[in-house]
This record gives sequence, C-alpha cells and structure tokens, in this order.
Amino acid sequence: MRTSISRATILVAAFAAATPALAFDPDRPVEFVVTAGAGGGTDIFARTIQSIIGKYNLMKAPVIVTNKGSAGGAEGFVYTATAKGDNFKLAFGTNNAYLLPIRAKVPYTSADLTPVAALAADEFILWVNGKADYKTAADFVARAKEAGGELKVAGSQSKDTDQILTSMINEATGANLGYVPYKSGGEAAVQLAGGHVAANVNNPSENLGQWQAGMVKPVCVFKSERLKNDAKVAGDASWADIPTCKDSGIPIEDYNMPRTVWLPAGVDQDVVDFYANVLKKVSETPEWAKYLADTSQSADYMSGAQFADFIKADEASVSEILKREGWLAN
Repeated sequence: MRTSISRATILVAAFAAATPALAFDPDRPVEFVVTAGAGGGTDIFARTIQSIIGKYNLMKAPVIVTNKGSAGGAEGFVYTATAKGDNFKLAFGTNNAYLLPIRAKVPYTSADLTPVAALAADEFILWVNGKADYKTAADFVARAKEAGGELKVAGSQSKDTDQILTSMINEATGANLGYVPYKSGGEAAVQLAGGHVAANVNNPSENLGQWQAGMVKPVCVFKSERLKNDAKVAGDASWADIPTCKDSGIPIEDYNMPRTVWLPAGVDQDVVDFYANVLKKVSETPEWAKYLADTSQSADYMSGAQFADFIKADEASVSEILKREGWLAN
C-alpha cells in the first residue's frame, strides 16, 4: 500500500530533527505585541508567524497576539520595554523600534529593547497618478523642479519612513517636493488615486488595488535591483517590470523597511537564541514564501551580529537626515 506524506509533515519532521537542545524553552504563553492596529502590515506580519509556528509546532507554548498600536507604535514598544527581563513578550514592528526615540519624545530608548531578528524587507516604490504623463523617474524629477515646490508627495505619518524618503529624493535630485502626511499608506493611496497629490512612496501592497484599477502607476522601485516577482498583477505588468530608481533618474538604492522582532532588555542570550531559531525556521517554510509573494516583500532574514550591524548603520544614516531636516527629538 502506498502512503502519501505531505510536505508539511516532512518539514515538521525536519525541523524537529534539526532543533538543538536549548537552555530556554517557554513553558507558558508567549505574547506577540503588535505595534500597530489590527489588519495592518505589522499585524499581518505577526499573525502569519503565529500561524506558521502553530502549524509546524515550532514552540510548545501557545502564542497570544496583542495589538498596541497607538502613538505610531510607541504604545507597543513602551509596553514591551517596561517588561524588562520578560522572556515571554516579543514586540513586532519595523525600524520604528529604534527610530521613534530619535525623532520623538517617547518614554523608552532602543537600549530598552533586545533585537531578535528581521525577517523581511518591505520595499518602497515611487507612484504617480494613473493619468500622469511621467514615463521615468527623471521625467518626474524634471517636472518637480519646474514646479518649484508645488508638487506634493502623500505619505503615512510625519517624520517617518515616507517623509524621510521624500527628503532623500529632494537631497539627491534638488526636486523640492512638498510632503503631506496622512494616517496611513491606505489614505495616501486614496489621495493619489484622486489626483489630490502628485505622488506617494507607498510599499507595493499599499497601492496594489489602485494600480490594478489603473488609478495609479509605479515609476520606479528604491532598490539596487528589480523586484523578483514576475507574476502579472496589473494587466500585463508585473512587479519585476518596474525599473529601479537609480537606473531611471533618482540616485537612491536599497531603501526599505525591515520587519523586525524584539524582546525586552535584560533577557539572557539563550532566550534570544531560542526565538531567533524559531523565526529562522519560520522564514524557511513555503507559507512564509507565500506571505512574501502576496505582500511583495523581499526575503531578508537577519539575526545576531548581522542584525545589530544593520541597526547601527540604519540608525546612523537616518539620524543624519533627521538632523538635516531639524527633526531630531529635543
């Protein structure tokens, strides 16, 4: 008699065989603290990981997801940071974990959190209205210069990733683009689709619906190479068809937003290692590959020294921009 064995069963067995004996293994529920509201990108990020952990039994302890997204995510990070030494509380966010204390007065610092891992990079695209006649990033920059500050870019929040990128475009090209903050990338997408602003720099998934409807169109992606996904998503166009900004008129590359996971400060290294090991296994599953494809994010797992070096470099780079713009917290 022939027996059918699913790929999931094989992966579960492989993960079990590859799991070394660790000094720490959670023996009570683990709380995933989402530093954003329900249904947003960070919420989906955390709940996807929760689902994969459950499917492959990557932890004996159950996972509980809590949303604490007020104050641009500061609520969740403060909640985690004040639980010093708590081995059962992980915060899910982006680079806002270490950038918020630099640009805003919040009751925690990055030293109050312990970096565990980054699992993905959410890319940024320059989008314009679907009726705009811009063909390249160079065309858009030329029009912006002619407009003398009249062209506006919509974005999510003030002094956050979208406005930082807009500042970088101005510095790199002399374009003098204005910036209009909204509560979310979704609102920025609506404003661009309606022709109320000239552009936005939304992540791929935030403008997908409007692109498919012909209401907006991508000009370039802020990445050193084109996106890998060549599946047709908007008519005959794929993500891989979008040129890089550096090759089409804006000399900026590899600007993205990492999806990150943090423990409170004061935890032992074996606790960090345990969760980093679990998240590494998550990143190797077909479900994670599907999540990346569905959200048009890039695979970019980092932990340990690699993640620490990335944080240090990103923090220094962004701090220079915040200082130039006068956005540093006093």
